[in-house]
Amino acid sequence: MAAAEAAAAAVQAPAEAVAATPLLALEPRLQREFQQQVQRVRQSRAAKERLVAGTVYVGHLPRGLGEPQLREYFGQFGTVTRLRLSRSKKTGGSKGYGFIEFESDDVAKIVADTMNNYLFCERLLKCQFMPPERIHKNLFKDCDRKFQKPSQPAVRRYNKIRSVSEKAKMAKRLLRKEKLLRKRLAERGLDYDFPGFAAQELHIKKKKVKKSKPKLNVSLNSQDPTPVCTPTVLERRKAHEADDDTEDKEITVRLPPSSAENAVQKPKKQTRKKTNLKKQK
Repeated sequence: MAAAEAAAAAVQAPAEAVAATPLLALEPRLQREFQQQVQRVRQSRAAKERLVAGTVYVGHLPRGLGEPQLREYFGQFGTVTRLRLSRSKKTGGSKGYGFIEFESDDVAKIVADTMNNYLFCERLLKCQFMPPERIHKNLFKDCDRKFQKPSQPAVRRYNKIRSVSEKAKMAKRLLRKEKLLRKRLAERGLDYDFPGFAAQELHIKKKKVKKSKPKLNVSLNSQDPTPVCTPTVLERRKAHEADDDTEDKEITVRLPPSSAENAVQKPKKQTRKKTNLKKQK
């Protein structure tokens, strides 16, 4: 056993020595040109042996998958160099498809053939190998940047509390756009009329001019199904009932004429006789 190891070491040692020694030209004056030719051959051989990257399109992805999960799952086939998951600009959610670049195009072709129509999370994945001429140069731009949910500036701008001058500017801009739209329709011969923002502004101004206090449907009758019982209404109701009582229960006394006063005489009161109880005894 020891002899075999020693023989193997002896074989390796000359080989390493031969590899370490530089190549020499037959003529010393051509040594420089010979070294340049050897360098060019080695570079061309390394270029041929260099791996060519391949890209795979993956569709029908579940919405919950992100970049880390995709990189981890497809990394079992080979080295994933770059990855781009298509996302919405407004919500930041996944659109369900992406592009994965592998270090070798042979691995990318194997992934496309193996994972096409593969049942994954109750979905059939659609995988397709992308040739280099179909890949856009900005496909993987900023793919290494960590994803951040969009701040939605349009929502903040819409919910912004505006001053009176800002509201006036906005109304002026909307009216100008509406006027241009009507002009374009007229130029193209379209006889189409719509109320638009101008009619809305006119309606709002009329409401402001004819603004009056709403009249309450006050019912003073207690027999109504739902009488209004506010303090002012109760006072009005009491005053109304008092007026009704004075009108209904008013008594008018008519005095007799002066000639009839003498003719009518009051009957005299008769004095009662007191009985003497002592005499009766």
